[in-house]
Amino acid sequence: MTYQVLARKWRPRAFEELVGQPHVVTALANALDSKRLHHAYLFTGTRGVGKTTLARILAKALNCETNGISSKPCGKCRACTDIDSGRFVDLLEVDAATNTKVDEMRELLETAQYMPTAGRFKIYIIDEVHMLSRNAFNSMLKTLEEPPEHVKFILATTDPQRLPVTVLSRCLQFNLKPLTPLLIAGHLKKVLAAEKIPFEDAAIAQISKAANGSARDSLSLLDQAIAHGGGKVNASQVAEMLGSVGSDLVWPILERIAAGDGKGAVGESEKIAERSISYDTALEDMASVLHRIALAQAGIAPEDDAQDRDRVTAMASRFAPGAVQVMYQIALLGRRDLPLAPDEFAGFTMAVLRMLAFASGGAGVQATTSRSPAAVASAPAATASAPIAERSPASGPRTGSSSPPPQAREPAPAAAANIDFDGDWPGLVTRLNLNGMAGLLARYAELGSFNNNHLELIVPEAHRAYADKNYLDKLKVALVPHFGETLRVSVRPGSTAGVSLAAARSRESEQRQATAAAAIEDDPFVKSLVRDFGAEVVPTSIRPPEEHKP
Repeated sequence: MTYQVLARKWRPRAFEELVGQPHVVTALANALDSKRLHHAYLFTGTRGVGKTTLARILAKALNCETNGISSKPCGKCRACTDIDSGRFVDLLEVDAATNTKVDEMRELLETAQYMPTAGRFKIYIIDEVHMLSRNAFNSMLKTLEEPPEHVKFILATTDPQRLPVTVLSRCLQFNLKPLTPLLIAGHLKKVLAAEKIPFEDAAIAQISKAANGSARDSLSLLDQAIAHGGGKVNASQVAEMLGSVGSDLVWPILERIAAGDGKGAVGESEKIAERSISYDTALEDMASVLHRIALAQAGIAPEDDAQDRDRVTAMASRFAPGAVQVMYQIALLGRRDLPLAPDEFAGFTMAVLRMLAFASGGAGVQATTSRSPAAVASAPAATASAPIAERSPASGPRTGSSSPPPQAREPAPAAAANIDFDGDWPGLVTRLNLNGMAGLLARYAELGSFNNNHLELIVPEAHRAYADKNYLDKLKVALVPHFGETLRVSVRPGSTAGVSLAAARSRESEQRQATAAAAIEDDPFVKSLVRDFGAEVVPTSIRPPEEHKP
């Protein structure tokens, strides 16, 4: 006998064999058992999820000679076997992609008036029904709404949005969902066990992910993997077949990132090119691993890829949760920016080095590089505090080292804050030129007190919204470079003296407005217009000269 591909050999022949669509199966089974039959059904969903298969099972359930109209067709009577083999005369399967014209649809529907020859119902299965032309849809509307009692329509489509609402309203619609990788993996293992083919769990996991929710695609890929592996399904060979990175390349890169080893991370990246694997696929696989690490940090155990579970858990303890989130975003943006890079290797390695920069500065990661991003970020603060440390009696002599120990740098920001800030809050805000939420709070706030590097600000009741935590957090971030890491900031609404920067600027603006209005009213020409023609000066139309500057 000739070989039959797995996708056809393992095509479900009964409702209970269908994988991953319990919501549809339950509804159809209950309707069949209670004999509550609709004249038109519409199955929607992505490719390979079981639309046509479900239509054939429904046709058997309607025409079974042994069990009658039932959710459990026998599968052995003439009607069931003929439908399975595709030769049942009262089952007409039409591919709308190749029969789009109105004349073809009219010719098909003309046969609907005749009674079925061999079965209980004459069933029309129209696949990819969205491909029909508008005139073809119009020609079938009347028959679709009021078909003869012996006719059932089963429509299938991957794009229900393209169907006219007049067709949708005449059908009982069922949406078939894409299958999860876990469901697909379980189905593939059953198939392989029945076929007595050895396999590795990691290989099945790769195939189930590559299928993108399609049961048919997964079986086609499995057929290809069996051929590629010479009768076995091996993880490394499946990775080579799919062109995916595989855990043997992703994990070493993450290990180097966790260790702060930039040179090693780039070296591991070069191995991807040696395997002729797309860097876009590499970033996709890396994002997938980071997603599993983030789930592990949230206390969610991965349901699939059990062989990597310990690895994921161990890696989750080496990265800070915030670092994982940033690295995941870098992987996604790296895929988007890959076409803009000088070449794919440069784009990929820059994404990896960006991950290294953020991960090395995160909590829970021990960086081994001599100049980590955290050290670079702290350098300006250390430089700014050095002259003050020399004048302080508590400071020791300078050693000339380019990286003073942390204990020598910690008191410096507080000392700098006490000396550099003289209590002139509006002057400081002007010098810092803050913008955004931080700038709004800074301009409308007045200084309440400043002690032990604790800055207390007061905002007017009319602007109490600026006392919100979001504004406070933004302002603190903007002030830390000036006051140091020990800075504490608090804001409260209350009575103010009108000495804030915003109040001062408001008074200046009012003064300029009054000056401009007086100048207009005292102008001889304006006076003559008012006196001779009854003209009137509109105060709101007057603008100070400064506001006209581009």
